[in-house]
This record gives sequence, C-alpha cells and structure tokens, in this order.
Amino acid sequence: MDTLQALEQRITELEIKASFTEDTVESLNQVVVRQQAQIDRLIRELVDLRAQAVAAEPAGFRSLRDELPPHY
Repeated sequence: MDTLQALEQRITELEIKASFTEDTVESLNQVVVRQQAQIDRLIRELVDLRAQAVAAEPAGFRSLRDELPPHY
C-alpha cells in the first residue's frame, strides 16, 4: 500500500507543478503579446518620423548666399 500512496503523491506533485507551469507560460505569453504590440507601435512611429524628416529636407542644394540674414 505504501507504493500506491507514494505514486499518488508523486502524481499529485507533478499535477501541481504542471499547473504552475501553465500559469507561468500564460503570463509570459501575455508579456510577449504586449511587447509585440509596443514594438509594432514604435515601428509605425519610426516610419512616420522618417517620413517627416524626408519631407522637411530642402528640395535641392541651396547656397548660403541665397539665404537672407536673420535681420532682414
């Protein structure tokens, strides 16, 4: 009978460990999903900033002699 009880105790302990492992995996999955959403948002912001930087660049070469001084 001791062998049967020992096996039942081992099975119970394994079930408990499996349950904790499932909870941990689910928590990590939620973190990964949140981080991926954040990465996607940051990539969109980076693309927008690059587009703004390209739009802000002057169209062609301009000489400083063509620029009016600030006091005019």
